[in-house]
Amino acid sequence: MASLKDIRRRIKSVKGTSKITRAMQLVAAAKMKKAQDQAVAGREYAQKLNQILGQIIDKSEGELKHAFLGNISSDQEAKRLVVIISTDKGLCGGLNSNLFKKLLRDQAESSITTNYLTIGKKVGAKLVNENSEIIKSYSLADPTVFSEAAEVATELTELFLSGEYTQIEIAYNVFESAMVQTPSIQPLLPLAVEDLLEATSTEESSDEVLSYLFEPGLTAVLEDIMPLYVNFQVYQKLVESKASEHSARMIAMKSATDNAKDIVDDLQLQYNKARQAAITSELLEITTAQMALD
Repeated sequence: MASLKDIRRRIKSVKGTSKITRAMQLVAAAKMKKAQDQAVAGREYAQKLNQILGQIIDKSEGELKHAFLGNISSDQEAKRLVVIISTDKGLCGGLNSNLFKKLLRDQAESSITTNYLTIGKKVGAKLVNENSEIIKSYSLADPTVFSEAAEVATELTELFLSGEYTQIEIAYNVFESAMVQTPSIQPLLPLAVEDLLEATSTEESSDEVLSYLFEPGLTAVLEDIMPLYVNFQVYQKLVESKASEHSARMIAMKSATDNAKDIVDDLQLQYNKARQAAITSELLEITTAQMALD
């Protein structure tokens, strides 16, 4: 059995850890609120962009040809770039491991040569094999700044338009709630035309139907709106990932704090039992000595 001194030392150590995890929980909760507000605020704007692009595609009736729509024939070999948005720091539960598992399944199912661009340090390197590589890595500010997201988006657009990659997708954690973050891989370029048309049909089925007039023409408007669309898509996914990160870290630190408290309770009980045993032993020794004197 451990000595009283050892048990007291362990109790002190665990209590110190509990204070640290509690502080980290509070910091993560504060950051989560800001990131959550960013994520929620951008969703309606992103939805409206989707609806406008959907109307452009719908009104063109299939006659609009553009690289962003993926309907221009090309002899280029299919090559895919996946942008991985993970975290720079750990201590956020299974957030990064779940995204990594999602990417592993995707890698096993894909028959196309796939390279990666990483934002965050925690996921990516283990995915590299003889058929893939990480072409670039980013580490962005927290909270997410739109100008930095736009720089990444501009580079992705150039890689697509140059023909270096025929598909660009983004892997990230979707912020569902403080308790739920879902790993997802979504297309960025070319546009997911069916999803955009679905967004348009959803709008038209609502009570407020908006009909847009596009001047000077559908192609010109598409050229102007696409940089904004790509920039905002990257930005929105970055803030969703940040909200997921801080939420997962808050829950992980709360769990660690609760576990530390349980350990302290168990150690305190163990300490009390050891102390009681020591007192009983001392009383027996005193009683035995007294009886020997008598």
